[in-house]
Amino acid sequence: MDEAVLDKLEEKIQEAASNRDQIMRLARSLSEIDGSKSFALGIVTGRLYNAFYYQSRRILGREPTKDEFEEFLRFVKGKRSVLDQLW
Repeated sequence: MDEAVLDKLEEKIQEAASNRDQIMRLARSLSEIDGSKSFALGIVTGRLYNAFYYQSRRILGREPTKDEFEEFLRFVKGKRSVLDQLW
């Protein structure tokens, strides 16, 4: 994955940590779906995917490749412990 895209993903994790209260409020407001930690994690994962896709297009001028997507998946999996600590 391009280093600039990777840096943006790291920034997005820090942003999620600083916006933890907003994410939890959103999760609670949809509690009839699933107000649990997994739902909040899903919100953050969605934000990370959006950043990955958007930053790939902005920085690289193209959609991410299949290999880059696979690397994104490994990145998210590698950050699981960090993301778990947010909640």
